[in-house]
Amino acid sequence: MIQRVPTATSTASATHGPELRDRVAEVINLIRPAVQADGGDIELVDVLEDGTVHVRFHGACNGCPSSTMTLHHGIERNLRERLPQITRVLSVP
Repeated sequence: MIQRVPTATSTASATHGPELRDRVAEVINLIRPAVQADGGDIELVDVLEDGTVHVRFHGACNGCPSSTMTLHHGIERNLRERLPQITRVLSVP
C-alpha cells in the first residue's frame, strides 16, 4: 500500500486545512482497488490551495496510455463529484 508522502511544498493546510487532503486521500483509497486490479497504484502527492490535486502513478499505470483516461474519467471525476473545491487533477512524475 502506498503511503501519503508529505511534501515541503504542500499548501493544502494554508487555506483548506489538512482535512481536505484527508478527504482527497479517502476518495483515492476508494478508487485504488480498481487501479491495483490492473497492476498499478496511485499516490496522493499534494493538494494545492487552488484545488489542484497532484497524483503519481506506480506500477503498470506508470507510462500506460490508458492512465490519462483513468486520471480524467475516473480519478478526477470522482474527486470533483465528492469534493467540489477540487478543480483539477494532474499526474506528476
